[in-house]
Amino acid sequence: MRVGQATYNGASFLAVSSGDDAILPALSDYWDRRFSTCQSIIEAGSDVWRRLAEFCVAAPPECRVPMRNLRLGAPIPRPHKNIICLGWNYADHAQESAQATGKKVEVPEHPVIFTKAVTALTGPVDDIEVDSAVTTQLDWEVELGVVIGARIKSVDEQAALDSVFGYTVINDTSARDLQFRHKQFFVGKSLDRASPMGPWIVTADEIGDPQQLELRSWVNETLKQSSSTRHQIFSVAKVISVLSQVMTLEPGDIIATGTPSGVGFARTPPEFLTPGDVVECEIERIGRLRNRIVAARSR
Repeated sequence: MRVGQATYNGASFLAVSSGDDAILPALSDYWDRRFSTCQSIIEAGSDVWRRLAEFCVAAPPECRVPMRNLRLGAPIPRPHKNIICLGWNYADHAQESAQATGKKVEVPEHPVIFTKAVTALTGPVDDIEVDSAVTTQLDWEVELGVVIGARIKSVDEQAALDSVFGYTVINDTSARDLQFRHKQFFVGKSLDRASPMGPWIVTADEIGDPQQLELRSWVNETLKQSSSTRHQIFSVAKVISVLSQVMTLEPGDIIATGTPSGVGFARTPPEFLTPGDVVECEIERIGRLRNRIVAARSR
């Protein structure tokens, strides 16, 4: 399944992709309204996931809405916890980052983990507002997002993927001037509504091996990043296992698994997103984000 959150006639609905249409189960009297968001579906567990899939096979006509009549938002617009992020999880990105900052190139021996505030998330087609008084160095980072589907603690690597509900696309935008000024990642990664997510969460059964996905980004239709998750230093399974040794992972937790080379700050000369730019991020079999950069409105 491809599940998401969509606005239709001014209201927010759980949506399931079905070709040129989306199925909105809550438009039917036969659907349990307790399960009206991606988060509630994920938390409900595998029995409800199966019920949703079965419902969509024979969904009544009143539940089918042309995709053009919807506006997709972030599948989980307000997670219960910060988004867990991986730094330098592709060797080529670790190398370009070190060279750009004049440091020795060192491939991490252990996952580099930080978090991003939940308020940073926005939808797959939403504008990204940038306040030039806050940052002038907004950068792009296409990443595979992992959505946890079970409460787990201390799982081994072999069993880790069993806990995954599905996968999504995240643009882990970074305000580099804030990142370097504050000597850590959190502030520079947490600009309000600056990190698009979506357009769908594709359930794990449809993806299979998450280490065989092509990912790309573009700015103004110029290709900036092109790689594959097979080049990750730490696999999705390894990352989940490592995290679960020290914290309980719960349904709806989101992990952004790192970006490959091609980011703006490491280019010569450096490149950053400015108002009018359009940034796109795509992962095969999941979908594409397309967001325009706009100047922040005066407050």
